[in-house]
Amino acid sequence: MKAFYRVGFFLLIVFQSSAQESALLTVDNVPRATKIVEDEPVRDHLSFKEAALYLDRAALAWQKQKKCVTCHTNMPYLMARPALDTIQKDSGEVRDFFESYLSEQREAGSKSLEKPYESVIVATALTFNDAQRNGRLSKATRKTLDQMWATQREDGGWEWIKCGWAPMEIDDHFGVTLAALAVGIAPDAYDETPAASAGMEKIRRYLKKNPAHSLHHRIMLAWASIRFDGLMAPTERTKVLEETLAKQLPEGGWSLPALLIDWKEFQRKDGKPHTPERPDAYGTGLAIIFAREMGIPAEDERVQQGIAWLKSNQRQSGNWFTRSPTEDSKHYITNIGTAYA
Repeated sequence: MKAFYRVGFFLLIVFQSSAQESALLTVDNVPRATKIVEDEPVRDHLSFKEAALYLDRAALAWQKQKKCVTCHTNMPYLMARPALDTIQKDSGEVRDFFESYLSEQREAGSKSLEKPYESVIVATALTFNDAQRNGRLSKATRKTLDQMWATQREDGGWEWIKCGWAPMEIDDHFGVTLAALAVGIAPDAYDETPAASAGMEKIRRYLKKNPAHSLHHRIMLAWASIRFDGLMAPTERTKVLEETLAKQLPEGGWSLPALLIDWKEFQRKDGKPHTPERPDAYGTGLAIIFAREMGIPAEDERVQQGIAWLKSNQRQSGNWFTRSPTEDSKHYITNIGTAYA
């Protein structure tokens, strides 16, 4: 089992003895999501229960109000939420929503087929969820993965959402590496199926013709390449790891803007300066996950310093704040930052 999952299961063993289950949050009773603010006080102690409840509130409220799948909130929710199952049960409604999303969109006659990126988002969320919950690929997830290939372009990419919200909703490259990562994570040797083999060959061709723009792009590619030959050479992958670890800040954490600033064309929408010197949950969580997937031991001083930063920077609501690298209006990236944390 990969390090990413071992860490989660270890935390469950350590903390499950003190877990007390609260009443389930559901689509019916979830309150409206409150604005994510930078000046929310930091908690005086770490709480996995409050983290679980925050993730439930964010994902269920998004589902209830927006009725769509999204990279920054309910996709990472399904990727991370199984790690907290014994701390706080969830209603299962986000999972149900994802399982039925594409088929219901088509039956309703929507323009879902014009949004091919949604198949990647749904497939990734369900695959990570399966891999952590029971290590088996469900029928619904397998079907969605197969649908993902049906929306892939001939050049190997997908028509991705490009609304400027970095790093997930800004260019096609992220969607390609996300799809590759989902297939690599998928249990039951899904990567060996004819559909996956053909799709991954297209992905290899795409990545050869479309180089990564930033360190964040290279981290995503390197993470996916751990499971697939032909995406990135081992020496290059090690170089990306070293570059990532070198971005650790004196406080112990990492900064998302620091992973993006080598992409010279990328600028904030609000014209404000990037803050690569300020650690955040997204940068810290992703750096630690990537390091552990690359075989860096949990006892490594750099990993321990990153974990210490996370332990001391959870907010009162249960989240870990991440400033939007695009504009100071809606810091939705805090939701995926919390999931990574």
